[in-house]
Amino acid sequence: MTEIKALAPAASGAPYSRAIIVNGQVYVSGQIGHNPADPASSSADIREQTAFALNSLKAILEEAGSSMTKVIKVTVFLKDINEWPAMNEVYAKHFQQPYPARSAFQVAALPFDTKVEVECIAVL
Repeated sequence: MTEIKALAPAASGAPYSRAIIVNGQVYVSGQIGHNPADPASSSADIREQTAFALNSLKAILEEAGSSMTKVIKVTVFLKDINEWPAMNEVYAKHFQQPYPARSAFQVAALPFDTKVEVECIAVL
């Protein structure tokens, strides 16, 4: 296993890796919608938070030697499933056909009261 430490927001002291490479695949931990330049602040806008989360995924994947075009599975966690259309609008700009398999769930809460968290699996 190889741990990836990309230029994305740091793990908040929790015992996990941003990403792990195993058998030619990159498993990226959930990335929340925080601005990496100012992780203490969080926009109230789901579109902006989705963009931050996906840009963090992109940075991690590129550090690992992969890319958004090599993502095979995405899981999206939403604080409010009613914001799915707005999240999906931004999501669609970050992926191209054939789109990765994807699941999306509403959850009771997310770290730092963010609205969205996104994790993925990609190939190298």
